[in-house]
Amino acid sequence: MTGTDRATEAFVAHRNLLFTVAYELLGSAADAEDVLQETWLRWVKVDLDTVQDHRAYLVRIASRQALQRLRTLGRRKESYVGPWLPEPLLTAPDVAEDVELADSVSMAMLLVLETLKPTERAVFVLREVFGLDYDEIAKAVDKTPEAVRQVAHRARSHVAARRPRGVVSANETRDALKAFQRAVNTGDIQGLVDILAPDVVFLGDGGGVVQALPRPVVGAEKVARLLALAVERLAEGSLEITQINGQPALILRFTGEVDTVTVLHVEDGKIAGLYAVRNPAKLAHLTEETFLTR
Repeated sequence: MTGTDRATEAFVAHRNLLFTVAYELLGSAADAEDVLQETWLRWVKVDLDTVQDHRAYLVRIASRQALQRLRTLGRRKESYVGPWLPEPLLTAPDVAEDVELADSVSMAMLLVLETLKPTERAVFVLREVFGLDYDEIAKAVDKTPEAVRQVAHRARSHVAARRPRGVVSANETRDALKAFQRAVNTGDIQGLVDILAPDVVFLGDGGGVVQALPRPVVGAEKVARLLALAVERLAEGSLEITQINGQPALILRFTGEVDTVTVLHVEDGKIAGLYAVRNPAKLAHLTEETFLTR
């Protein structure tokens, strides 16, 4: 087997893992794919006889590339029109079965990770989600292991103060989603209010390309009234329950084309967050399942 064959075999074996690492750092499938390409170009130049752990080495390369891109993304988001939401992924059923993985790629958690500084996000994800040791993370982020420990402690405290409360079962989320779907389909305003948490937050991402909420809408009454206004338009399309980022979600289609992906975050049986992605550039990966792994 040639060196290129060995490199290809190792890269293919860990490709889904590398994509997952990059996606959790970036919240963008398109950027994660670019990171994979950059990782491959660097990987084929490595003398594999000097590499003891292919997985760790590949994750290190991908993490470095993603961290560089993350800093660039931060500048791009500053000029983004309206709220920015992560790119939704149509995920395979096994993602939902891995509770920790599903939680880490959920829309709610990815939005929490957005509040971290780039290095904090990289350290948190590599340590808490993928279980890398501090020495390995230090190589990926160009810091000492002791500095990485301090960053990890700071990031954990930050996330703990903001992360969704507890892990909600897929069945609980699906039940809330079905109740929401029924209320929307029938225009039942009171039914909408009943299924929404009092402090529910509704975010929409159109990227300045299509119409979407220009700012967050907060409160059950306001969100219910907003949804009620959209019922007539929704009746012209079809709502389908599917798996997005390991969580049950709704896809709205008109004449077969995806118009909006709405992910619901459920707490205590109530919908606490609605994240509606309409930016066409972020809907490109919904034609087939994306395989994520840890």
